[in-house]
Amino acid sequence: MKILAIQNKMGIGDMVIYLPFIKEISRKFLSPVSLLTKTSTKAEEFLNQTNYIDQIIYQKQNDGILGSIKLAGELNKYNFEKVFIFNSSLRFNLISRLAGIKKIYQYPLFEKKNQHIIGAAKKLIKDNLDIEVNENPEIQINKNLIREASEKLNIKPDEINILLAIGGSGPTKRIPAKIFLEFMKKIKNMKKCRFFLATGRDEGEQKILNEILNTEFKDQCVALDNYSINETLPLIKNCNIAICNDTSFAHLSAALGIKTITLMADTPLIYGSYSTNMYPIIPDGEQIVSHNTLGKDKINSEKIVSKFISILS
Repeated sequence: MKILAIQNKMGIGDMVIYLPFIKEISRKFLSPVSLLTKTSTKAEEFLNQTNYIDQIIYQKQNDGILGSIKLAGELNKYNFEKVFIFNSSLRFNLISRLAGIKKIYQYPLFEKKNQHIIGAAKKLIKDNLDIEVNENPEIQINKNLIREASEKLNIKPDEINILLAIGGSGPTKRIPAKIFLEFMKKIKNMKKCRFFLATGRDEGEQKILNEILNTEFKDQCVALDNYSINETLPLIKNCNIAICNDTSFAHLSAALGIKTITLMADTPLIYGSYSTNMYPIIPDGEQIVSHNTLGKDKINSEKIVSKFISILS
């Protein structure tokens, strides 16, 4: 059976959040599911080994009616029988019809306002497949690649290997280097640790990276900023634990089954707590966190240490 899922949110994290629902569709119909998504999700880089995913089709830039007709023509070539549309867009409904897809399952049209990112997806699957989805997202990766990454970086079982995702898509989400360094100093007398520093090439992210590398911990750190997502996944899988800003690495590490402490400074808490592999920490003095909390300087390193110890104990 040829099945398509349409997920048109922009980020890697958004794509990861929808994986449990796509997996249940695959399980229900005993068939892998193809994805239509935006290039910004980089889905092909981290889902190319996941067995419930079939083809990944990237949506071209939306250029009006002609673009929609062209996309419908492209989808028609795949002969999809069913489509699950994870949004309330009339456009994608019409594109699916023009593509000749007979069975269309979708959020209620024109109800985007105040739509819960996970609640709406749960309802779609429950209403149409009678399945309660409660699993964590899962990204699969070849065991040989995990072993090769371990050998390449000389990862040792008698060390605690820690992913520190110190980057972030915006400056308000990037916890200052001093807070990560406070954490590192507080645990340095525990079992020997090694730190894998995950970040992008943005100037602000590079500044945080260099602040950490220019310290006593330099020899214990491995910078991952020159690694592709595909290359980073087996490295993450070798880690014992992850400590992440609100960044794509938090979503990827949790979906790889790594216990992940999420530092939530300026984003709705749901993005750092939807998986049982996630352990959110919010800024001191806040009861909840959302957009414009602006709490990156109020993340408490003592709380990170406490959570770190409780997870590993």
